[in-house]
Amino acid sequence: MLLAIDTSAGTSVALVDLEGGILAEAASDDTRGHAELVGELIAVCIEGIDVTTLSGVVAGMGPGPFTGLRVGIAAARAFALGIGRPVVPVVSHDALAWGVEDPIVVTTDARRREVFWSAYSGLDAAGIPIRTHEPALAPADWPGLDGHRLVAARTVSAARLGLLAETMYANGRRFAADRPLYLRSPDVTLSAGPKRVTG
Repeated sequence: MLLAIDTSAGTSVALVDLEGGILAEAASDDTRGHAELVGELIAVCIEGIDVTTLSGVVAGMGPGPFTGLRVGIAAARAFALGIGRPVVPVVSHDALAWGVEDPIVVTTDARRREVFWSAYSGLDAAGIPIRTHEPALAPADWPGLDGHRLVAARTVSAARLGLLAETMYANGRRFAADRPLYLRSPDVTLSAGPKRVTG
């Protein structure tokens, strides 16, 4: 059984099991209230559950805007540390392609009149999405790729993310690298050196 958390586009939390499917799911498409929502949604999903029965915590690694994405990853890492279980990193866009057999391009809002996008050619024999183009940035009015259906998502379902992780584990597949897919630098940067004080 896995707890899954994704804040790459909206906020979504789910409790899933390979055999039992989706046991609980709670989500919001609010793109700015991740920090306020993630704890509440986790509480909803784990109500009545002995958290020590979880085998891991799935973290949606993006792509996503810097602030929102790091909230979910931090929540997943903190929860996993608290119960002594591993973090399971999964590319958020892969969850949008899970279960889709035809070639697609998935997009999520990157703000600044841009979208994050990834391309998929279908599913492999285990039902895991085959990613043919790594996550990248494009203008918001980008038409997609020839021969690919465009799937624009407002949120990434943590339930799909968790079930994908269960499928990957059951088939001995590698999880994503344990680093966020920001794809752009944060808006705030540290200054090069100490500020000069006068007066």
